Amino acid sequence: MSTKHTYYAPTGGLPPQTQLISDRAIFTESYAIIPKRVLTDIVISYLPFWENMRMWVIARPLSGFSETFSQYIVEVGANGGSDKPELDESAEAVLFVVEGEMEVTIEGTKHALEAGGYAYLPPGCKWTLKNNSNEKVKFHWIRKAYQAVEGIDAPEPFVTSDNDVEAIAMPNTEGVWKTTRFTEQSDMRHDMHVNIVTFQPGGVIPFDETHVMEHGLYVLEGKAVYHLNGEWVEVEAGDFMWLRAFCPQSCYAGGPGPFRYLLYKDVNRHMPFIRPKN
Repeated sequence: MSTKHTYYAPTGGLPPQTQLISDRAIFTESYAIIPKRVLTDIVISYLPFWENMRMWVIARPLSGFSETFSQYIVEVGANGGSDKPELDESAEAVLFVVEGEMEVTIEGTKHALEAGGYAYLPPGCKWTLKNNSNEKVKFHWIRKAYQAVEGIDAPEPFVTSDNDVEAIAMPNTEGVWKTTRFTEQSDMRHDMHVNIVTFQPGGVIPFDETHVMEHGLYVLEGKAVYHLNGEWVEVEAGDFMWLRAFCPQSCYAGGPGPFRYLLYKDVNRHMPFIRPKN
């Protein structure tokens, strides 16, 4: 049975001159917090071969920080889109719609995606995107350079929706902590997972996770407090957390409603070495 969810999407604009300057934005050696108030018109970016679009870049590879992925929030206006969206043949991607609707054509097949829509695009995939409506569409575009493995085929493209995938309860949590998985963990073709994590009020990550995966966490709904590298930070819908490998992380979802976030992590591959130059 489908379940309808709500998602936060930025609106842009510019704060008034009367607004306080200070905010919750912070960039540390192990994590960054980009609050929703930061996503204004003066920090937008554009891309070649796109029409009527703009985007906020909320993560990009940085040497010594988080190196495996980039993440954009893209806004496409009426009749906007691209027939040549991806210029890197090695890049795989996930698109996740948070507002509006759009048409994505993948290898010649058209797919209609609305809020909650999810598309996986493997490296070398031919795809286009078009907003055929009169309203703006907003979506996350997460990109990674695919790490091919000899003897294992690259994944196939697929389209699904948050509204149609059943969330899986984490062990011994009585359902207060669930994960919506869009790919099987055992599928070694995939070298990244982009999932949705949901906490009901009172749910916790009961220890400081400290692991090799890099993370991008965009809060889709609700609010919580996160414990990051020994510091407590409050986050709410529209905020983005960017965590480097081994950043200790735990959280408490105090309510009053569910706390949900879109989660990126790199998986299923050996750790690459920095090799000496000859």
